[in-house]
Amino acid sequence: MKKLPDVSEDEISARAARLQDEAEHSGYHLNPDVSVTRHLVRGLIANEKRYGYQACPCRCAGGRKEDDLDIICPCNYRDPDLAEYGACYCALYVSDRIAGGLAEAAPIPERRPPGSERSESIYRQENAVPSALPYPVLRCPVCGYLCARDAPPEHCPICHAMGERFRKLF
Repeated sequence: MKKLPDVSEDEISARAARLQDEAEHSGYHLNPDVSVTRHLVRGLIANEKRYGYQACPCRCAGGRKEDDLDIICPCNYRDPDLAEYGACYCALYVSDRIAGGLAEAAPIPERRPPGSERSESIYRQENAVPSALPYPVLRCPVCGYLCARDAPPEHCPICHAMGERFRKLF
């Protein structure tokens, strides 16, 4: 069995601080249970060292970035999970109620379709609406942010997802 990449406590602290700042700046909250958060951050860093991208530590990444774009943290399922269950699948991101100690994160069902059913068709609607717009409309699959421009931003200004994850809406 292949050994997991080493992750130092300093790496975890630095990444956790960065994620905390980004989350709070964007209106999100990290899990207030520091031990859970640090464990998940360790997994994100290990996956980034292993695959070159920070795949969700609670899901099985395939190692091909193109196939795993939907589970790169923050994943495409974070916002629907937060709205329905108060936490994302791995509980790194939590609702205001959980962050405030008024509720606890509980296990939630996996929202990601199996590989054989997974498709980006819901994000690829190039022909759904005829458009005479001067620029394509691009959508962030994580938070739904829309922009009209030739190329996506480097990072989503709302949720900080990588620009390569944006899809042409029309």
